[in-house]
Amino acid sequence: MRVRITFTKQGALRFIGHLDLHRLWERAMRRADLPIAYSQGFHPQPKISLAAALPLGFSSRGEVLDVRLNEELSIEDISARLQEALPPDVKIVDMQAVDERAPALQTQVLSAAYNVHLTEPVDGSELTRRAGGLMNSESLFRERRGKSYDLRPLIEMLSVITEADGKVWLKMTLAAREGATGRPEEVLSALGIEPDTARVERTRLIFQK
Repeated sequence: MRVRITFTKQGALRFIGHLDLHRLWERAMRRADLPIAYSQGFHPQPKISLAAALPLGFSSRGEVLDVRLNEELSIEDISARLQEALPPDVKIVDMQAVDERAPALQTQVLSAAYNVHLTEPVDGSELTRRAGGLMNSESLFRERRGKSYDLRPLIEMLSVITEADGKVWLKMTLAAREGATGRPEEVLSALGIEPDTARVERTRLIFQK
């Protein structure tokens, strides 16, 4: 049985990395007494796969993983047992059985949507102007690990939200394909915003249909 779980990652768990999150889920599944399937070989590994690594410090409302189980169980039973075994900052928001023959989860991710909350005051009109200029540009070359790359094609959507109380925040959708991943902090830098002054939350992952 192959089960797909959508879950949150909030609070202090923003600061645990990809491997630690994988271990957290393995421990929770053991505590929930779920019949996890393991790989063959000298060092069997649980068949748990996370869709896309979330950068350290980012929260999320829509992380996704697949787990394979050795027995058929009801989704309701799995969900109830797992939620009891998980820490409060991880909440299951959706769970469904998926076809065992479906492609690997990681290969199906196309994009990721983010909300970015700014912790320092900014001029909403000026930021909107900068965002418009960025989206209208044909290219936006940046450096990553000493190599130049074009950030512009990785930005699928960028919107500046100014609320009635003057609070300004951003919504963005960035490519998240293998070898073509947009990073919110790079977009912020391109807009003249110091990434350390922002709180980033991934709201959902977008998959191939």
